[in-house]
Amino acid sequence: MAKQPRSLAGKVVAITGGARGIGRCTAEALVREGARVAIGDLDPELTERVAGEIGAGAVGLGLDVTDRESFASFLDEVEAQVGPLDVLVNNAGIMPLGDFAEEDDATTQRIVDINVVGVLTGTKLALQRMRPRHTGHIVNLASMAGKVSPPGGATYVASKHAVVGLTEAVALENRDFGIECSIVMPVLVRTELTAGLKDSRTVKAQAPEDVAAAIVQALRLPRRDVFVPREIGALHKATYPLPLRAQEAVSRLLKTDKVLQDVDHKERAGYENRAAHSEPGLEPEAVEPVETS
Repeated sequence: MAKQPRSLAGKVVAITGGARGIGRCTAEALVREGARVAIGDLDPELTERVAGEIGAGAVGLGLDVTDRESFASFLDEVEAQVGPLDVLVNNAGIMPLGDFAEEDDATTQRIVDINVVGVLTGTKLALQRMRPRHTGHIVNLASMAGKVSPPGGATYVASKHAVVGLTEAVALENRDFGIECSIVMPVLVRTELTAGLKDSRTVKAQAPEDVAAAIVQALRLPRRDVFVPREIGALHKATYPLPLRAQEAVSRLLKTDKVLQDVDHKERAGYENRAAHSEPGLEPEAVEPVETS
């Protein structure tokens, strides 16, 4: 008998990087399902305003995912204002691109701090709240770059491989606690993060609403691996067993090997600058906070 989709009505969901892009679309989609949503992002005023625009009692709170105390306070406040945490969506992330040998150390550290340490911290803090109740669902935003390794963004690729490995291990460690985990692996998504990137023959940019819909579906009918679009998962499974040279030949044929290198740098310059300075305390008029996957 086919599994029946779960109702999300009344579920308490916290979303990092929730003021824009995939995070905001996910919050809006979950509110439509009747979930009780809290979003966290770097700019408290922006986040509170976006929560008001989402409506349905959504709560907006300041959050720096690189700061453990900030993350713990965020989840504490979510539980105080909304209720015991049912779902955490670790969505915050940045994607600076370029040749790895020329990448400055500050950029490398910033990617690791947000994309890896932020997810590690959020996942651990959520587990500590969920384990005593033997229920919960953690959704970690990775990327198809967490399954393959396109050149042009080595540190970003490494960070998403880390998210995939973390989530796979955590899922197994917490199965007996009744906690579920999902890894969301989209191709390019039409948000500020992918500015200046181009579609390839097989990698067509998805709308953030498509990723949000996949997250909702993974919560209603839980599964670990969530590919967006779904068929990209089948393509990966078909090519992964091939010898390395054959994999590379397929990648060249489909032009997926250039997806992070064929970049309009002028169009992307604004995002790269904001990602490089996505830290609390900067003037919002000069540098808009960026935390989105």
